[in-house]
Parts: sequence; structure tokens; C-alpha cells
Amino acid sequence: MRSRIFFLLVIVTSTITAQTKKDYPIQPVPFTQVKVEKGFWFDRMETNRTVTIPYALKLCEETGRIKNFAIAGGLEKGDFCSKYYFDDSDVYKVIEGASYALMLKPDKELEKQLDKIISLISSAQEKDGYLYTARTMGTHKFERVIGPSRWLNEEGSHELYNVGHLYEAAVAHFMATKKKTLLNVALKNANLVCNVFGPGKISLPSGHQEIEIGLVKLYRVTGKEKYLKLAKFLLDMRGDYVNGRKSWGEYNQDHKPVIEQDEAVGHAVRAGYMYSGMADVAALTGDKDYLKALDKIWNNVAGKKLYLTGGVGATGSWEGFGKNYDLPNASAYNETCASIANVFWNHRMFLLSGEAKYLDVMERTLYNALLSGISMKGNSFFYPNPLESFGTHERAAWFDCACCPTNVTRFISSVANYMYAVKGNELFVNLFTNNETEIKLNNGKVNLKQRTNYPWDGKIMIVVSPNLKEEKFSLNIRIPGWSQNEAIASDLYKFIDQPKEKIKLAVNEKPIVLKIENGFAVINRNWKAGDMIELELPMEIKRVAANENVEADKGRVALQRGPIVYAAEWVDNKDGYVRNILLNDNSRLTAEYKPELLNGVEVIKGNVLGYRLADDKKNLKQSEQEFIAIPYYSWAHRGKGEMSVWLASDESTVRPLLGPTILTNAKLTVSHGKNLQAMIDQLEPKSSIDESLPYFHWWPSKGEKEFVQLDFTKPEEISEVFIYWFDDTGIGECKVPTTWKILYKEGEKWPAVYTTDKYGVEKDKYNSVIFETVRTQSIKIEIQSQKDFAGGIHEIKTK
Repeated sequence: MRSRIFFLLVIVTSTITAQTKKDYPIQPVPFTQVKVEKGFWFDRMETNRTVTIPYALKLCEETGRIKNFAIAGGLEKGDFCSKYYFDDSDVYKVIEGASYALMLKPDKELEKQLDKIISLISSAQEKDGYLYTARTMGTHKFERVIGPSRWLNEEGSHELYNVGHLYEAAVAHFMATKKKTLLNVALKNANLVCNVFGPGKISLPSGHQEIEIGLVKLYRVTGKEKYLKLAKFLLDMRGDYVNGRKSWGEYNQDHKPVIEQDEAVGHAVRAGYMYSGMADVAALTGDKDYLKALDKIWNNVAGKKLYLTGGVGATGSWEGFGKNYDLPNASAYNETCASIANVFWNHRMFLLSGEAKYLDVMERTLYNALLSGISMKGNSFFYPNPLESFGTHERAAWFDCACCPTNVTRFISSVANYMYAVKGNELFVNLFTNNETEIKLNNGKVNLKQRTNYPWDGKIMIVVSPNLKEEKFSLNIRIPGWSQNEAIASDLYKFIDQPKEKIKLAVNEKPIVLKIENGFAVINRNWKAGDMIELELPMEIKRVAANENVEADKGRVALQRGPIVYAAEWVDNKDGYVRNILLNDNSRLTAEYKPELLNGVEVIKGNVLGYRLADDKKNLKQSEQEFIAIPYYSWAHRGKGEMSVWLASDESTVRPLLGPTILTNAKLTVSHGKNLQAMIDQLEPKSSIDESLPYFHWWPSKGEKEFVQLDFTKPEEISEVFIYWFDDTGIGECKVPTTWKILYKEGEKWPAVYTTDKYGVEKDKYNSVIFETVRTQSIKIEIQSQKDFAGGIHEIKTK
């Protein structure tokens, strides 16, 4: 295949887009007008087309997601095959992604495969348009969640969420094939929803926002305002006691009317989809109250809740936003779907305003948090994307809840949507990668060719060729905030290093003065065929510091070069550790491109200090060692081990290596559970609820007897055991146990140790038990979990 990819923009096309009175003042350039060529994004998109999409279709088949439609349609017998009542949405997302793949390269076999799946979907649709396989087939698996009848439990049922993805898939499939098979299904369902929801009808918001985006796409295709009006109605139904209804709370962003919201709260994916839907509705209706609310929410996220990688969602407890400045690293959730939603939202904010600060956040998310979510081979995935790991993370081949893998299939194909935009006679260059495009401005068509090795090299060449002999227009090239020594358009992060190099811009080899407006270098002139722009962005290594209110990053620095955030990983650093590294201000760092490493990456190299406990077991000793950091998105491709984005810059935050103990090489066995090594990793928690460090738990098993067995490499004399319990009361379902005891192996028997000590179950401290010395090769800790709760352990020590 030629090294080009052709893209089609789903949102806007000249042939079928509805003629609207109002819209985004800036319009994205359609996919079909952008040919992405060999380079960073071409490679990822080809992997998505040839690996990820076929793989996701295969897994949807193997897990029964597709069969669910056949059962609901009466074509096969059986009960609901997969685990979740919202699994229909995964099939829709893969159809959307596969439709984009057909736009990249025609594929008759793939098209036939989609036709077959769409036929099954059509069979599952009820006569009035209702489509929700879990209810239609009459399964009893989810009665508590989905309710006994339609729409009754929309808070959790995902009925509207599912069909929102149906609408997006249907538009994509129609655009790719011109077939209306899926579009007719979507419109029939949307007409039903319009008949059921609205003023004087069911007055509920969507439980999981997404349908709002889908309805807007149907409006654009058909021109029927009822779809746009319903999208706005569903948004306006949010809030406590709107229409007399008690709200569902912050988790669903239902705590206030949308125009009164000023802080990002609750489930991060729901929030990102809602903000995107609000932006669409604001653009198409001119609702200024929506715009004001979006500005306030964006400032809150960018100023207090955004990870350096561009990820959002600090906590896994509700897969969403935490408190202001609460940005833990090891327990960071940063769901891949939330990163995709964050890109959607920030791109729309740019289209509304023309300000590059939104594209800066979009690019940060795109190259870091989002790309981390999928492996380079395209067939394994992260659901959460933490900024620190102690060897407990690896990408999974699939998930029971597979929203992230299927979301990736539709997103990666569509990156060209974000590269260019137009407004009258203004042409915006938003992202940098090898491509060629022809763009229509008010004065005529313009051909652009972009050549670059971005993100590794800051040199970008753009060749401009208007169709006319000479054409006047404004070419606006984004000058990333990072190249202007601004980490983000807030005080959440800042660069420590002062810039040494300057941005260079030239036209036809003649330097020009930078005229920056809203983050864009504006070049307004008469353009002729073959005019060449050369932009050089300084690719300096930057140390990043977080706002002092971010407790997790105090005394720590991160590294960034260009748009890429870096991470230190175990395999590249001494003894396989990064927790003990001190990166001080004097550490000289250099960058080097490694074509053979991780599909070709620029690494950061230097010397740092490594800390460990001295032989006297009291003092610390330090020694200089070599250091390597890799792009964050590329971590976890070479086995499980430590990783950290934020590295100690102050000795007080270093975690020194403490040396071996009798537990270091012990074999751990548990009644059930994973992450066993967390109990003996010598990392000291700050409290029982400390999720910034690894911990072990027995969840979801509740109220049961559990055990941990430690088998030593040789018989040892043990007289004391210390346990630091994990307890996440208030946000989870783990509590300290009711009781516990210590047993030791004597021959084939397991007697209890003799002690007069109390078996403590206090939080936020080590609970120690001194007992009569035993010589044994194995001890066992048995616990009784509290009723309706699971148990958990941060750390075990012996003496």
C-alpha cells in the first residue's frame, strides 16, 4: 500500500450536512481532504486499521456481544452472552471505527462483515424502534440495574448511552458506504426517543451522556431540528429538582443545571461527553449560558484537575474527578475513554473560540495519556493510565467492560480531523505531521504539503500552493505553549528551565517576525504556488514543577520535550528501580533518538543520584548512576516493573532501596486476589486509605475468612509480625478485619503462635503481635473480614 491514508470527517461534509443557521465559527477540515503520509501518525493509524479494528471485531464476536443481537432478534436461542447491559455500545463503536477504515482503504470483506452485523442489529430492533438487547431478549441478569420497563432506570441502564453510539456509528457507516441500512435503524430509534422524551413527556437527562453528541450528528445529516432540540432538552434536564425530580448527584453531573456548573465533578467520561455535547449545542443554537459554563469548567480542569499527561480522572472509586489539586500518581485513573473525551471537548472549545490553549491541552492528551492506552502492536490496552507504577501494571488483551479498546478503534482513525481548520479566509494549522491537503477558503482552494519528523524534531516545512496564480489569505500556524515556555495556560504546571533557543519562522528562506495571536503565528499575505514556510520549534528538555497545592508532586519534577511527557522505567535504570532516583537541578540531560527502541523514540539521558540504605541500616548512601527516560506513552512494553513520571528532586521525597529482608524472596500464597508483592515491597503508606502506593485486597469477596501464607527460602526464627491494614472506608468496600491470627507450619500441622498480645485492627499504623519465637519455613495470617466488606493489607513485616 502507498504510504498514505485518506480520511473522511464524519461531522461535516459538503454533500449531506444539514444547512444550519448557526454553527462553529471555525470549521474543521474534512477527513477526505487530508492525506496523512509516512511518519508518526501514519504508523499508528495503519496499526489501527490492520490490527486493532479486526481484533476488536473478533473479540466482539468471541465474547457474544454480536450474538446478543441475534438472540434479541429471535435468530438464535440463549441468554445474554456478555457481562454488561451496555455491551451493545461496543459493537457500535467498532462499526464506527471500521467505517472509518473503509474510508482509509476500501475493503469488500470488511464491508460484508459490517453488513452481516448490521443485519443482526436490525433484527434486534423492536417494531417501534426500541433497541436494547438486554431488555428485548428478556434476560433476568440485570433486572435490578435496568428496571422492569423501558427508561425507568435511565440513571444506570445506559439505554440512551447505547443508542448515542448507534447514531454515531450509523452516520459513519452511511458516509463510508452510502448505505442507509444502519442509518435507518438509528433514525427509527431516534424518532422513538424524540416521541418519548421532551416537554410534557419523560423529562429525564441521560444517565451516561453520549446521546447528545449522536443526536447532533443526526441533525447535521438530516437537517431535522427535533434531534438538536432533544439534545438540548436532555442537557437542560440536569440538576437537582429540575421538573421536581431529585437529582442523581455529582457522579452523573446531575447535581446542578448545566449552565450553573463551574467545576468538573463525577465520572470523567460522562463529563467529557457532556461538555462536548454542550459545545455542539452552544455552537448550533448560540446559547451563551452554555459557553459561560464551559469556560468556567475548563478553567477548573486546566487549573486544578488535569494531569501533566493530559489525562483526567484522579480516582478509580468513581472513575472520575477528585478534589481540586488532588492528583495522585500511582492511583491515578485517567481512563483511556476520558482522554478521548478530553480531546473531543478541547477541540470543540477551539472551534468555538479560535484560542490555541485548547489545542495545547488536546495535543498534550493526544500524545501522552491517550496513546498510553493502546499498545504499539495494537492488540492490548490500558483502562487506567497511572503516572507511577511499582510493577503492578500491564496492558490487557481485552476487558469485560471493553469501552476503551472499542473507543480507540474509532478515535485513532480520525486524528486527521484535528489537523486543520478554516474560517473564511483564515486557514489554521493545528497539528504537525507529514500530510498533504487541499482546503477551500473564501477566495479559492489552497494546497498544503507538510513535512516534519515531529514530535521528535521541531522543524516543520509547509509548502503553500493556491489554485489561483496569487491568493491572499491568512495562514495561522499554532505555536505550542510549550515552545513559548508555557506548560499550560494556568498555574497548575510550570517549566523550571529558562529557554535557551528561540522559535524561528521563515517564508521562502527569509526570516519573518513572529506575530502571535491567540497562540497562532499569523501570516497574512499574497501567496503564490510553491511558497515555503519553515517553522522551527525549540525541542529543549524541560523540567516541570507542579503547583505547590498538588501534594503528590511536592519535591518532584517531571520531564517534557516538545509535546512528549517522559517517564523513567525499570528496564532502563540501575537494578530495575526508579523509586530511589534523585534528579537534581544540576543533572545534565541530553536527548538521543533510538530508532531500534520502542518503534523509534527520542530518549532523555543523563546522570542522577541513586539512594539506598547503608550497611549500618541507619544512614543513607548515594551514588551517581546513568539515567534514561522514555516517552510516557511507550511504557509497559518490555515487562512489568517500576515506572514514574514525577521523579524526586528533593532528598526528602526519595524512596531509598532498603535492602533484602527474610520476606524479599518469600513465596506468597493467598486465598485469592492479585498484586501479592505489594504486601512486601517495603513502601511505607501514609495512612490506611493511601492509594498512592500498591496494596493487596480480597475485594470483591466480603465477610469471608481469608489468608496470606509466606513461605521462606529456609527455616527462620520469627517472633513478631507487623501488619498495616488497607481500609478505604468512605470511597470503597475494604475495611480492617474483625479478627486475625498468626499460624506457623510445624511438620504437616498449622498451630497458632503463642502470644498474650492483642491482635490489633487499628487503622493508619502498624499492628504488631509479639509471640513466643518459632522456627519455621512458613507462616500463615488468617483474617475474618467484616460483614459486607472485604479486607486488605498495605504491608507485612516480620522480626
